[in-house]
Amino acid sequence: MNTGVTPPRSGAPGARSRIGVRLLLVTVMAGLVFSVLSTVVRGALAYMDERDALVDELAQVEDIIQPALAKAIWELDRASVKVHLDSAARLPALGQIVVTIVMADAEPEVHARRRPGWSPDASLPVLRRSLVYSPYADSREVVGELTVFANGGELKRRLYRELRIIFATQLIQSLLLAGFVMWMFNRSVTRHVRDVAAHLDALSPETLSRKLVLRDKMNQNDELDQLAGGVNELQHRLGGHLAQQAQYEGELSRHRDNLAELVGERTRELEAANLKLDQLSRSDALTGVSNRRHFDECKEVEYRRAQRTHQPLSLVICDIDYFKHFNDTYGHMAGDDCLRRVAGALAECCRRAGDVVARVGGEEFVILLPGQDMAEAQQCAERLRAAVQALGIAHTASEVAPSVTISVGVAGLDLPKMESVDAFYHCADQALYRAKAGGRNRVVCWEGEA
Repeated sequence: MNTGVTPPRSGAPGARSRIGVRLLLVTVMAGLVFSVLSTVVRGALAYMDERDALVDELAQVEDIIQPALAKAIWELDRASVKVHLDSAARLPALGQIVVTIVMADAEPEVHARRRPGWSPDASLPVLRRSLVYSPYADSREVVGELTVFANGGELKRRLYRELRIIFATQLIQSLLLAGFVMWMFNRSVTRHVRDVAAHLDALSPETLSRKLVLRDKMNQNDELDQLAGGVNELQHRLGGHLAQQAQYEGELSRHRDNLAELVGERTRELEAANLKLDQLSRSDALTGVSNRRHFDECKEVEYRRAQRTHQPLSLVICDIDYFKHFNDTYGHMAGDDCLRRVAGALAECCRRAGDVVARVGGEEFVILLPGQDMAEAQQCAERLRAAVQALGIAHTASEVAPSVTISVGVAGLDLPKMESVDAFYHCADQALYRAKAGGRNRVVCWEGEA
């Protein structure tokens, strides 16, 4: 998880590098002392023994500086590379040191330090070693090559000097110095670094408040103290950040729940409103049956389905007889009530799935009957006519009956003769016209007349 906390810096770059410099100097001096001791021990031996000792010393130097050089090259720290080369070049036993840095996408980069006045000596071997760095466990990356040339003049000078040095005194002093340096390094650095590593390994969100304390330090306010202070400051900031993040997450969760509830409520209201609007857009406001718009959509769909499947389809058109006279006699409120009762009777007779009863005009109703041929539609039309007449709505102004009646025209779909849905409707309308012309209160079927 990205905490957003930047670890504190532990002081200036120069201050951070002092422990590394001390470690490098102590290690180099220990190697130099070891080489000098080896040369003293072999002072009485022949030139070949001294030559072998010099080669061993250079190998020790390579072992010492190789990890630091490999790390500096891996981290692209050219300044550290130059520092290590300058330090190594000051060793008397070394005539020339060359570091070749391997670049993946460029020519090899060569860094060399050569002792003034030094010249190659074919009798002395040249030491070469690959610089290998392990960025993580079980990995080895070759970052370059280290080449070391021995200094023949130093070999000669050592031979003469070793004869004048008191072997026993030098050996005892050097051993005591090396032991003291190693003891000091372990006491002042290694133990505290292990404490820091153990403290960081035990960190968790629950232990962020526990401060890092270095035990029994010999010196105060050095790089290790800066490191401990930086770790403690980082823990403090990280703890505050995590607490603030937990607070924000709680608030965000509450807002999210409230928003989800509000969105759900608004969605339900919108769905109900849309459903109501859809019903209003498809229903006749007065009678409650389908309106002209819904009927037009359904007739197009059913006409195309009948074309594809060759299933029967019938259309019934009804018109209330002498409805204008009814309105003039009883008033428009009674006329509206009459329309509602007639629509209810029609809808009650046509309750199959797919049947559509619609009001398409003032007193005109249509019924779409999918799956019924004209004979079946005629029977349905007769039931519709009888149902309306059975309502017994008084109509003294009617010329055919004392109660409200309807005239009905029926047409069955005949695709060769009805090339469009409008032609289909026209045929049913023609049948209705014939029913009115024939005396009203009757059912007339379309028989293919023009």
